[in-house]
Amino acid sequence: MAAAIRIIAQQGLGASTASIGKAAGVSNGALFTYFETKADLLNQLYVELKHRMAAMTTVDLPEGDPREQLQHVWYGLLRWADEQRLERQALAQLSVSKDLTDPSRNIASEPFAHVEALLDRCRIGGPMHNASLTFVGALVMAMADATINSIADDPAAAERHAAIGFDAMWRAIT
Repeated sequence: MAAAIRIIAQQGLGASTASIGKAAGVSNGALFTYFETKADLLNQLYVELKHRMAAMTTVDLPEGDPREQLQHVWYGLLRWADEQRLERQALAQLSVSKDLTDPSRNIASEPFAHVEALLDRCRIGGPMHNASLTFVGALVMAMADATINSIADDPAAAERHAAIGFDAMWRAIT
């Protein structure tokens, strides 16, 4: 999986299974001992990366105040993006893959169910109360991506970008 992350992050979805196998130190044929098809590899990798991201963004989620909880998830997401750059790049590629199946997307989203419920609670009295939760989630992720990119471009102001990004996201949904 580490080799697949690295190769897909660097070469995109068009990367060959041979190049992934070579990076993993196994033959192309041996790779298919573990995955029936390249699509199977991509689906399993997508699920694994989403679960890894969830582990870093939702661990030790505080009880109580929804703003504090969402802020915890926000900063966890920023930390994950900073510490796992190749995973983020690979996940960005995988997220648009036509090979991803609905079951894989569903399994990958399971660890985020409580975050979705949190977003749902936060938007109740705000301007997004009539928007679909899918739209709200996509908006939050777009704002997170913009914040992550700003931090990458200006690391000296990382804390300021993170705080401004969270405040903008919070005001947009509540």
